[in-house]
Amino acid sequence: MAWEQSYDPLGNAWASTLFAGLPILVLLCGLGLLRMKAHRAALLGLVCALLVAVLVFRMPAGRALESAVLGAAYGLLPIGWIVLNVLFLYEIVQSRDLLAVLQDRLAAITADQRLQLLLIAFCLGAFFEGAAGFGTPVAVTAAILIGLGFSPLAASSLSLLANTAPVAFGALGTPVVALQAATNLDLFDLSSMVGRQLPFFSILVPFWLVAAFAGWRGMVAVAPAIFVAGATFALVQFLVSNLHGPWLVDVVAAAASAGALALFLRYWRPREVAGAAAPGGGFAGGARKREERSEWQAFVPWIILCVAVFLWGLPQIRAALDALSSFRIPVPGLDGMTLRMPPVVAAPHPQPAVFRLNWLSATGSGILVAALLSGAVLGIPPGGLLRLYGRALHRVRYSLATIAAMVGLGFVTRYAGLDATMGLAFARTGVLYPFFGAMLGWLGVALTGSDTASNVLFGGLQTISAGQLGLSPTLMAAANSSGGVMGKMIDAQSIVVASAATGFVGHESAILRRVFLHSVALAALVGLLVMLQAYVFPFHLMTVGPPG
Repeated sequence: MAWEQSYDPLGNAWASTLFAGLPILVLLCGLGLLRMKAHRAALLGLVCALLVAVLVFRMPAGRALESAVLGAAYGLLPIGWIVLNVLFLYEIVQSRDLLAVLQDRLAAITADQRLQLLLIAFCLGAFFEGAAGFGTPVAVTAAILIGLGFSPLAASSLSLLANTAPVAFGALGTPVVALQAATNLDLFDLSSMVGRQLPFFSILVPFWLVAAFAGWRGMVAVAPAIFVAGATFALVQFLVSNLHGPWLVDVVAAAASAGALALFLRYWRPREVAGAAAPGGGFAGGARKREERSEWQAFVPWIILCVAVFLWGLPQIRAALDALSSFRIPVPGLDGMTLRMPPVVAAPHPQPAVFRLNWLSATGSGILVAALLSGAVLGIPPGGLLRLYGRALHRVRYSLATIAAMVGLGFVTRYAGLDATMGLAFARTGVLYPFFGAMLGWLGVALTGSDTASNVLFGGLQTISAGQLGLSPTLMAAANSSGGVMGKMIDAQSIVVASAATGFVGHESAILRRVFLHSVALAALVGLLVMLQAYVFPFHLMTVGPPG
């Protein structure tokens, strides 16, 4: 018999909301205040979520446990699979001391760490977000930054901060496509609306990123280069999303931004070069004797990685690989047996619970292929590759456990209806709803670690609430996606991915404290923009149909 979610099980909206948020509060307090190891804080949060789901929201215990297991499996594939294979590639590159060569080549473009940060974290990270998403950009860019001499905390936090503006169009437009499926609104209208909100932040975020790293004065000193990178990305993001659709927004915008920045730096240099990094950082520990390597060897692994990730992201290739290896495993007793209820959805809606074992088409498999090809090109024998893989697996063991527990917590929250209870609290804010609607998207990504998942969870609620308040459903659905991007930097699984990629495992609390206020402030700015679009001339003109 199907179980119906209840969004006010205590008969008091405030008390029910407080209990719904308790697991997240436990997790964040464990990480941020008590400075617990991430896997312990995640397990504690998961246990709390199970208790609240069963004892307060009356979810059958068996189904609650099944949702946790399903979440843990999803945490390992695809997310953990990405992290493991990125670290394998890093070990391959580090074994040949090629990060030092890569740094020298980047120095030929610019020796300034602020500008290297723009190229790697913002431009390259946006490309990986557009091609693959699901943790790939943070894992790759953090690993490169740590190898280029950035401290583990800086590499982790800055990779998370940079991975914001591209997220709404990540993985070849998947979040917007999922939002359309959840709301039944026009896909092009949604793409256009998101493309009118995010360009403001595509300009702002690179300035914010460099200021977080180098301070206000350090940011001002390279402001022309930052503007070129951000404005190019924003302009292309706007044009592609409004004239073509959501699919290639990030890939094209990232390529244009990187190209424009590289071209600009051929003719412009900052007066002072700041923070030139010393090679040899990372978790290999200690400097190795530098060997002379040709330039192509230093770039080959990353070129192969870019090509592989892009190919694995193409729907045609993914479908072909799925035909060879994909299996759908329904979870007995959970699949279709929990019902989303009004007012979160228009009518009772059964929640699917199916694990897709698509190991061949998973992005992590593309990264593994890239790593193996790179090892072959670099002349590493099979036995050496096996040892390097074992080393990567050893380094990531606690991170995999943490990711599994954290995604399990998110799934319990979803299937028990705790997320909807918190969402309804935002929906009761009346005239302030445009602001809090964007914050609801932020909350959704912070809970689930995915803008796609947040859009699926809260897209319907956004359109229903917008209709009740006389607001544009397209505006509020897009606000869910745009606000959600700012929650990406504080979602627990992204923090664990960053800590694993930089060898900073055990210091997740420090990363969370470093990025938390940035996340809240940027999300609030998205909320203010949506308020202006809803009520203030001329911003509200941006809510009227796609341009010409």
